[in-house]
Amino acid sequence: MTTTPRATVRLQFFAEFTLDDAVPLVPYFARLGISHIYASPVLKARPGSTHGYDIVDHDEINPELGGAAALHRLVTALRAHGMGLIADIVPNHMGVGGADNAWWLDVLECGRASRYADFFDIDWDPPDPDLHGKLLAPFLGVPYGEALANQELVLKCDGGLFVEYFEHRFPLSPRSAAALLHTQPVFRGISHGFLRAAKLAGEAGARALSEAKSRLTEALDTAAGAAGLAAILARFSAATPPGRERLHRLLQRQNYRLAFWRAAADEINWRRFFDINTLAGLRVEHPPVFDATHRLILKLYAEGLIDGVRIDHIDGLANPRLYCRKLRRAMETAGSARPATVPHGAPYIVVEKILGPRETLPVDWHTDGTTGYDFMDQVSAVLHDPEGEAALTALWTRLSGRAGAFTAEEMPARRQILRENLASELYATASALHRIARRDLAARDYTLTAIRRALAEILVHFPVYRIYAGETGPSRADTQVMDRAWAGAHRRLRAADRKLLDHLRLWLADEPPFRLPAGPARAARRRAMVRFQQLSAPTAAKSVEDTAFYRFGRLLSRNEVGSDPGVFALSPAAFHAACLARQSSYPRALLATATHDHKRGEDTRARLAVLSEIPDEWETALTRWMRLNAAIRLEEGPAPADEIMLYQTLVATWPPGLGAENSSGLREFAERVAAWQVKSLREAKLHSEWASPDAAYEAACRVFLDATLDPSRPVLPGIVAFAARLNAPGAINGLAQTLLRLTAPGVPDLYQGAELWDQSLVDPDNRRPVDFTRRAAMLAANTPPAAALAEWRSGAVKQAIIARALALRASLPDLFAHGGYTKLEARGSAAGHILAFARHARGHCVITAVTRLSARLVQDAPLVPPQGWGDTVLTLPGGEWVDALNGGAFTAGDIPAAALFASLPVCLLHMPADMSAP
Repeated sequence: MTTTPRATVRLQFFAEFTLDDAVPLVPYFARLGISHIYASPVLKARPGSTHGYDIVDHDEINPELGGAAALHRLVTALRAHGMGLIADIVPNHMGVGGADNAWWLDVLECGRASRYADFFDIDWDPPDPDLHGKLLAPFLGVPYGEALANQELVLKCDGGLFVEYFEHRFPLSPRSAAALLHTQPVFRGISHGFLRAAKLAGEAGARALSEAKSRLTEALDTAAGAAGLAAILARFSAATPPGRERLHRLLQRQNYRLAFWRAAADEINWRRFFDINTLAGLRVEHPPVFDATHRLILKLYAEGLIDGVRIDHIDGLANPRLYCRKLRRAMETAGSARPATVPHGAPYIVVEKILGPRETLPVDWHTDGTTGYDFMDQVSAVLHDPEGEAALTALWTRLSGRAGAFTAEEMPARRQILRENLASELYATASALHRIARRDLAARDYTLTAIRRALAEILVHFPVYRIYAGETGPSRADTQVMDRAWAGAHRRLRAADRKLLDHLRLWLADEPPFRLPAGPARAARRRAMVRFQQLSAPTAAKSVEDTAFYRFGRLLSRNEVGSDPGVFALSPAAFHAACLARQSSYPRALLATATHDHKRGEDTRARLAVLSEIPDEWETALTRWMRLNAAIRLEEGPAPADEIMLYQTLVATWPPGLGAENSSGLREFAERVAAWQVKSLREAKLHSEWASPDAAYEAACRVFLDATLDPSRPVLPGIVAFAARLNAPGAINGLAQTLLRLTAPGVPDLYQGAELWDQSLVDPDNRRPVDFTRRAAMLAANTPPAAALAEWRSGAVKQAIIARALALRASLPDLFAHGGYTKLEARGSAAGHILAFARHARGHCVITAVTRLSARLVQDAPLVPPQGWGDTVLTLPGGEWVDALNGGAFTAGDIPAAALFASLPVCLLHMPADMSAP
């Protein structure tokens, strides 16, 4: 066994599925062929977190998951089965607010003097003078004055003085605490300790503050101390007008300014994860921050408890390249202490990175590749029929009244996000550039407003998440990205602003900071570049994936994380080219088809892809349903676009075997779809939104959904019938993408539960509990895939294919890890319905062949009948080939596709080492 996985399974841990809960599943995963569990974050997160990305303590394993003891028990079980663990780490941000993050609370308490002040990406000198030396604390659920009047802000003491707002704790500064304590004789001596702490900074201030708090705690155990505290709290109670005024003045003197959560969009002065106020950006490029946030992770690697890491949101970091290289060096150093009994070798490091069209992951980052969104896009796109694009585009525009080009939805969404969600980040970046302009005689007359206007247009036209230009200037790829963004902005801006674009490009990319003299000018330039790069990424994510994806409904299978909905399909030649590129640069990259962040499950997308093959049938059904449902459409909604996307969702996620007579099944299904519907409407931000939900519109859409699923109405039978029409070709697509993931260059990743059909929707639907007991029993039956195909609706055939393909990977580790890749082309009338390639190394050879675009070839069963293949053949080189899925054999030569796919719509062949490879 090595530190590099052979195959991973992604598990989502939280309070209801702990590390101990995974221990009894290890034997099942081992039998399935998994080599590593790929875990969601295991460090201590906010209480009740369902995802783990809101870490509050980097030095502790999450107690809600079972803590360090549970982690050791899980790893012990894994090692006993020759398996390992990959950890998901979160260097970009931490969970803040609440009362759990000691670093954040210290910053609130001590401000710039805090030893953690440089840990978070805070602008202590923002353009707003009222925030100089402070940070905005936008954690109030109502406007500040209302919270004060409602007596929701309460002064309390528990080891120190703080203001409580529901689950949030806002500590008083040491100076404020000293002033309050000094009003009571019993605390006057203690108040001097707080005042002393206020005059110190860093570790010295922290020690002094800790001593003062200890003395206060001791004093409170006395009757006099309790009485003195009660007097202080009474004076600052918001229950009376004088007390409310005193509490307000007290809060005005703190290192933070309490604010309504909506104020963050315009005024926040610290970097967030996207626009989430409870996730604060970390300055992991700062060595003390790196050390503090990676201490435990490196210890786990040194002790052999983990074999590698997945880096969350790499594009949020100031310098991803330097971070990845530093992390690899640190892990390699830590690896020298690994016990002899655990796997050795290079640490496995993959990054969560959304690659844009024609974008590649830089090889000088020294990672093993991405987490697989790029493959998820490619394997889905190659199962779409490009011939259906024009018809589905025309249908969408005619019935929805919306644009047929995705960019027509993306551009307005980008402008809206910059205007409404990321306005403060845009303003801060523009201000950083304005400060540079003021130092430049040729640019000093450009106003902040003009800079913000031009900067916004660059971001609107940015074709990727971000560039990585740094101290030494832009790469060729960075230059190409800036060319496209600059050209788009140039077309949109008025003539008076176009010359400004040249200055912005120079400052943001083309002129490396090292060319400037060391000092404030160079620092300002570097800071502006980083701010820009850390703004373009959330702009893309929020506007594309979290907005435009929910507005553009031509074909929802293409609206997926890592995909461009404007790219309808991928040719087999392009798929092969992508596989060859990955084999050359990143042969150990993860290959995903489902994730905890996907918009739709892998088999939901596989079923939707069938619509690209039968646009005529879809048009007939869709127009009929919309005509019949006109009678139940309320004045409030839904809009035609939302109605069309609802129908796609219904037919793609319709549970196998669910009939119109199953009332309980229909209710359960309706609740799942309704949850998706609400999220879809709010993410689209057209008729409703998270910040201000339109209850009337959402209610109308729910009434429409329920009426659509009413068995007494005429639409439901048609939906059930059309869902059945997608069954066979959708299952073929699902099995095809499964085998491609298991055998293409890279490391296959299985999302929890997706070894059976995965017709899930966006979270939380894709994070529902998984019935692993049922899955283990199905695997134990050891049903051959061909036999399981007879009962394909259970998903057992998919699981059986996974188990046999992973068994072959285990027997040929070198071939799948390092082997070559050769595309194979079928011949004959149905050649376009076959995708095939060979993997070969050290005399061994494996051939993968799958059926694609089968909707016109199949009926009720997910298998093309012999006559459907006509004269199509695939040439097998060499000698004897063993069928790795069903145990049969083929002799080299022209093999009829009808024979190759006689029992399954996919085929995996192996030729032993004594035969020559192609």
